[in-house]
Amino acid sequence: MVATNEFRFESYPDLAGERLGGMALSVSDEFFAPKENLLLEGRARFDPDRYTDHGKWMDGWESRRKRGPGHDWVVIRLGAPGVIHGVNVDTSHFRGNHPERASVDACGVDAKDLDEMFDDWPWTRIVSPLPLAPDADNRFPVRDRNRWTHVRLNIVPDGGVARFRVHGVAVPGPEQGPGMLDLAAVRNGGLALAWTDARFGPPHHILLPDRARHMGDGWETRRRRGPGHDWVVIRLGARGILRRIVVETTHFKGNYPESFRVEGLDDQGAFGEPASGLTAPPEDHRGWREVVPRTALGPDAAHEVEVSDTGPVTHVRLSIHPDGGVARFRVYGESA
Repeated sequence: MVATNEFRFESYPDLAGERLGGMALSVSDEFFAPKENLLLEGRARFDPDRYTDHGKWMDGWESRRKRGPGHDWVVIRLGAPGVIHGVNVDTSHFRGNHPERASVDACGVDAKDLDEMFDDWPWTRIVSPLPLAPDADNRFPVRDRNRWTHVRLNIVPDGGVARFRVHGVAVPGPEQGPGMLDLAAVRNGGLALAWTDARFGPPHHILLPDRARHMGDGWETRRRRGPGHDWVVIRLGARGILRRIVVETTHFKGNYPESFRVEGLDDQGAFGEPASGLTAPPEDHRGWREVVPRTALGPDAAHEVEVSDTGPVTHVRLSIHPDGGVARFRVYGESA
């Protein structure tokens, strides 16, 4: 099986999502439905018979009908500041009440040094005003490669948005400092670059913070009916010396892998940027070396292995034999 290279920008983690600590800070209006719904996990739901004191219940953010000039907006603090590759303005279930169009602004600031006069912040337009389709994923790529901490979604003139996703790569700030950290974590800039299969759960789930909430909160491949095994290649947030590997099979009780193996690679330019495609299949690169030999796994447990290899690595490849599900993958080490 060959590497999956489906790097539309949605393959990047959602930097604004609630799982990473994203927060809707301020909004122009939320009469019908609150701004916090924008960042919730999962697809929006619809209940045709549910109403509130303000009107129809909607699983999203919805402003009242604007009767004067201007437009509505919401300011969001990213849970993980970073480089944004694309946004999704999801108008699911908003059919006659979706906005006519939307734009997105971004800024990179230390909010502790600023007041909440958001109009005065140094905003940069990263998505120009574009039409929105009703009840649809409205996906817009972002070309700017600056590091951002906040975004502002503008809707014109008013209406409802179910979910707002900000897909990109986290870029930790200087406050992170030296010492032991999870080099593969999304918050620290870790990124799943390529994988063999992700039928039941995307690979970037294994790099999320906290314990997995359920079986769908991990990476799971389909049942392999032929030779070979599944794997995922992860670009670490920083070149580092590995000290400890943790593979969690939490919630995977009848579908955990039989065993795992970890290899490392020290080549910062090995595969290029995911958005432009891999420059070579990861399995063909000659620089891989084993850092954890094939090790048995059990169901619904955390498996921790010390790493004796002391050479620096920029990428790791987690192989699972022959297939199955992994809840979390931690790669603890020190920046090299």
